[in-house]
Amino acid sequence: MIGAPMSYYSFTDRLIEYLPIVKTLKTYKKAYLKSDITAALTVAIISIPQSMAYAIIAGLDPVYGLYTAIVSTIMCALFGNSEHLIGGPTNAISLLVASGMKNFAGADNFYELLFLMTFVVGLMQILFGVLKLGRVINYVSHAVIVGFTAGAGVLIALGQLNSLMGISLKGSYASPVLKVVAVFQNLEETNLYAFVLGLITIAVIVICRKINKNLPGSLFAMILSIILAMLFSVDRYGVKLTGDIPATLPPFQWIPLSYQSFRQVLPGAVPIAIIGLVEAMSIAKSIASTSGQKLDANREFIGQGIANSVTALFHGYPGSGSFTRSAVNYYSGAKTRMSGVMSGAAVAVIVLFFAPYAKYIPKSSLAGVIMVIAYNMVNRKEMKKVAKADRSDAMVMWITFAATVLMPDLDWAIYMGIIISIVLYLKDTNTVPVKILVPSMENSGHFQEQEISYLKEGTEVVIVQIEGNLYFGSASDLENKLDSLVGKTKVIILRMKTVVTVDVTAMESIRTFIRRVRKAGGTVLVCGIDEGLSGMMIRSGLSEDVGEENIFMSEKEIFGSSNRALERAAQIIDREKM
Repeated sequence: MIGAPMSYYSFTDRLIEYLPIVKTLKTYKKAYLKSDITAALTVAIISIPQSMAYAIIAGLDPVYGLYTAIVSTIMCALFGNSEHLIGGPTNAISLLVASGMKNFAGADNFYELLFLMTFVVGLMQILFGVLKLGRVINYVSHAVIVGFTAGAGVLIALGQLNSLMGISLKGSYASPVLKVVAVFQNLEETNLYAFVLGLITIAVIVICRKINKNLPGSLFAMILSIILAMLFSVDRYGVKLTGDIPATLPPFQWIPLSYQSFRQVLPGAVPIAIIGLVEAMSIAKSIASTSGQKLDANREFIGQGIANSVTALFHGYPGSGSFTRSAVNYYSGAKTRMSGVMSGAAVAVIVLFFAPYAKYIPKSSLAGVIMVIAYNMVNRKEMKKVAKADRSDAMVMWITFAATVLMPDLDWAIYMGIIISIVLYLKDTNTVPVKILVPSMENSGHFQEQEISYLKEGTEVVIVQIEGNLYFGSASDLENKLDSLVGKTKVIILRMKTVVTVDVTAMESIRTFIRRVRKAGGTVLVCGIDEGLSGMMIRSGLSEDVGEENIFMSEKEIFGSSNRALERAAQIIDREKM
């Protein structure tokens, strides 16, 4: 009997851990309902035109954007870690989907491969979470995301130019630049009716944003476009319409899996899985900084993975966290994750009852919506911030931006940005901060930091402070800096209190330095040593080179071990003078 309650609570805690909606329902208050419903309806209104536009960016029929908005939004709310993150189709992920699926365009099994890729993306994200690889996203720098997003915005805008102008282009194009060239070569074929509808769409969105940024400008623009298209029968003038959208809920379909099809979709799935998680966590963190929620990246990884895996079974394509819809959700007063669940359900209801009207949406109007989205993706303020903050980050951002626009495969643009980020990081970490500590003339027991060049020949004792990570990449720099001290002083005290890690290569550099100092007639003392570093010195044999009497363990008192080392240095010098 005693074990039963404990077992029950253990099961409940485990259920809440993997199904956070359970905790939400257990603690849900009636007062939350109005706020959650209001936020859900607001998000749903924005989701519909956005989802259709994103599906077009992905090279898909708009209905698949709606299906993704329904299933992915609900699943993210049910399983995600963030209380306010709204999942679903996004601009960057849609462009990656277009890139990953372009080789299968026209294939009979195109949509089967698309759904399989979505499923594989989900499985990878779940695996990342289970293996607790939440820190992996730290290797995708903010500069990479800013550069990629801006480049994606340019690509999206260039890709929609012909649709905005109502120009029909035959064949496919290797790059958006070639597509733009073709547009200008066929300017005489511009459909003025389509072009005007596209410009009206853009104008409505911009005006609504000027009045109040929370107004659903895209929805108003779509409604106006539908009215104009029906009133003037614009299809008679060559304006292409979206066409019929099924007034049905997302249909369930099991995904046929084979080793060959898995190999086909894997290269496209990898960058989508990574960028999707980075995008989701970045947005979740941004909102959590205001809401105060404590996030768990690994749980969010699992939530995103489940959302994509389930979405794949209901004719959806990969999604992630949407900054626009998440911000609208939070600032519209959403109290719990139930707003996300209700938002997805609201989109489903709207699709069921209003889908017949969607067929009147001019494609140029949807292109207008996409143009505004693309313009907003080029975050000029953030780009200026990155460019001014750090030269390395600026280089990463511009290279990623250029690669996104110019390279034929977007996944390689992302990989290039990540690789350059890591290379520049290693470049920045291959130097070791080495300073000389000079006793203060004003405050006894205190020291002042000076550059190594400050040391003059003939000095009897000097304290050398080494900081940071001493590893194989920085060993050469450490060796060069320490070698500049050889022969200039009788006793050198290496203060290693602020050293974080040391590897074998760095240890060997220090050992070589000690031998050179001894050969020059000097002595090396080591102070500020913690237990971990002491154990490594013993195992590597460095303790024997230094001598047990010349090693001083770290103390709680500031400069305590340094002062003990100075006392030892004074004894050595006095002994030599005798």
